[in-house]
Formats: sequence, structure tokens, C-alpha cells
Amino acid sequence: MANCQETLNEMYAYLDAELAAERATEIIGHLKVCTDCQSAYEFHAEFKTIIRVKAQNDELSEGFLDRLRECFGDDALNDA
Repeated sequence: MANCQETLNEMYAYLDAELAAERATEIIGHLKVCTDCQSAYEFHAEFKTIIRVKAQNDELSEGFLDRLRECFGDDALNDA
């Protein structure tokens, strides 16, 4: 089973379904028992959803996605 650091490091890969099935199962196992990582997962999942919805509705100001990528990295916003 994954530990907290591994789970947090691979959170966006998990959210983007980029992990191998076995690794995703390890992350799921950790999320089932760790409330701190569950909270982080819920935050990041909701964050990605909000960004995706707002981007589709053209509600983002010029350069906003660039600033988000600078803060969170390119991979964090690939679906936005």
C-alpha cells in the first residue's frame, strides 16, 4: 500500500487515470484508510473540476491558467 508522501506525489497522476492499475489500487487502498490524504484528494479533485468548468465557460481572465500552471505545475492543469 502507498504511504502519504507517495499518495500526495502521485495525486494528479491518479486523478488523471495515468497510473498503472496496480499502482492505482495501492493509492485507493491508502485513501480508504488515511483521512488526511482523503481530504487532499477531495480538494484536488474539486479544484480540477472547478478549473475545467470555468475554462469551458470562458470565465477565466487572461493569463489565469498560466499563473495556475506556474503555481501547481503543467501536469496539474492538463484537463483545464
